[in-house]
Amino acid sequence: MPPNTCISIVDDAFWLNGKPTYPGRTWQGHKIEGLLLNSRMVQGIFDDENPETRGRWNYPDTGEWDPERNTREFLAAMPSWQDHGVLAFTINIQGGSPEGYSREQPWINTGFDPMGNWKPDYQRRLQSILDNADRLGMVVILGIFYFGQDEQLRDEKAILNALENAIGWVLDRGYQNVLIEVNNECNVTRYEHEILQPHRVHELIKRVKQIRKDGRRLLVGTSYGGGSIPEENVVGVSDFLLMHGNGVTDPNRIAAMVDAARSLPNYRPMPILFNEDDHFDFDKPVNNMIKAIERYASWGYFDPGANNYQDGYQSPPVRWDLNTERKRAFFTLAKQVAGI
Repeated sequence: MPPNTCISIVDDAFWLNGKPTYPGRTWQGHKIEGLLLNSRMVQGIFDDENPETRGRWNYPDTGEWDPERNTREFLAAMPSWQDHGVLAFTINIQGGSPEGYSREQPWINTGFDPMGNWKPDYQRRLQSILDNADRLGMVVILGIFYFGQDEQLRDEKAILNALENAIGWVLDRGYQNVLIEVNNECNVTRYEHEILQPHRVHELIKRVKQIRKDGRRLLVGTSYGGGSIPEENVVGVSDFLLMHGNGVTDPNRIAAMVDAARSLPNYRPMPILFNEDDHFDFDKPVNNMIKAIERYASWGYFDPGANNYQDGYQSPPVRWDLNTERKRAFFTLAKQVAGI
């Protein structure tokens, strides 16, 4: 069936189905048309194959971890996000830290086997989410690799195989609502494969751009750790720039990051998108989200939470609804910004 939702880029703006996002919308004098309000929801297909850690994610009402329930509840919550003007979310094939932040990652959460082939259950769960996003008119920022799990892939050949399998599958399925994030925070020193590190990750971006189906390719970039400015080798080949606000406690620094990215020698008009920021203060007149918007950069909510089925969106078992004050504060502000 033909897709319902098609994401594209015109200069520094995101377009959906041939027109800018939030068409004609301004908020407090700032242009919203063309932005992509988003949230980090990376554990939508999470599982853990390590029997020693799997029990950490048990649901309190059943005493067991259930990856299928996790995805079902994710699917059920998606319409409420869209209803509040949040048009996009990030989901990762290798997840994110299920503890919010972790020194070690002994769990095994990856949609690829050691050779870079798809694991069918991960692929099936991801398909259900991409299908639902397409129906709802939502965009998926699909992360391929994550530090702490990239070592589950045997070598660089397996990395390349995993990338080509993921991109080829998205194209073969006909999805046009997917943006690719090659890897989460490429400058984190824990990446074990050199090609995922900052000095070589542009090779993978270029490879994604070369994979085509019926003349069509996917839009692609990669992210950096909190407070970092993309490096020129990545800027030169990316379709959009991904940045993170983790660790940025002064909202003015968010504005400065956007200005610095646009001042890079090989920057050209393209969207700038924060898809991870764990700072809130949504009830205050100045916060990281508002500063990004003032600089015409999209902003993404990251609520790491805790392992208690109550808080956040990254620590399983996750409640994907708007069950906390902090979640409701973000979505309420997003709704105001979007003019819903």
